[in-house]
Amino acid sequence: MAAGGDATEIKEHFVLVHGAGHGAWCWFRILPLLRGHGHRVSCVDLAGAAGSRVDPGTVRSFDEYTAPLVDLLAALPDDEKGKPDLSELGDVFDLAFGLGLDHPPTSVGLRAEFQHRILYQQSPQEDCALASILLRPWPAALSAARFGSGDRSTIDEVRRVYITTAKDTMVKLEQQEGMIRRWPPSEVVAMDTDHSPFFSAPEQLFQLILKSL
Repeated sequence: MAAGGDATEIKEHFVLVHGAGHGAWCWFRILPLLRGHGHRVSCVDLAGAAGSRVDPGTVRSFDEYTAPLVDLLAALPDDEKGKPDLSELGDVFDLAFGLGLDHPPTSVGLRAEFQHRILYQQSPQEDCALASILLRPWPAALSAARFGSGDRSTIDEVRRVYITTAKDTMVKLEQQEGMIRRWPPSEVVAMDTDHSPFFSAPEQLFQLILKSL
């Protein structure tokens, strides 16, 4: 698709899904770019995210965590339905034990002093400041999530593009390559950014999203 505003271009409905600890708010730079190009955009808060009004420590399964996304997708017209590619999760973390210390942790949070170094080392300072206010713990149940197992006949019909982030210190490049090997996407494209290109390189990420259509 060309980057210009050709009226003959097919407009898409993008459903943007955040990673652990974030929320719909993290797409605030990408959202106006896509809408300005004429596309529909939905930004969803998963259970326990900043806008969900759910305590992340009460989320006991990945199904509960992703329920807002499943509900949104189920409500889409049949010609807009698809499946998303989701992914993400020492001393850099704070653990909460909502069921007591004799039970596994119920939520995990990245300590404030490590957020810039791990998530946003190439991102603008004002974006890091916003994130420091809005970033929340995420349900510990995410650590049990597994992708690419079971019957993949339906989801493998959906075109998936994996964008690698070379300077990522949250999910190292070798970990990203491992995920790609285990569940090969339709295409792999690379960005020389930190974990959060929606902050550090929003224009480049916007262009890659358009090219993936």
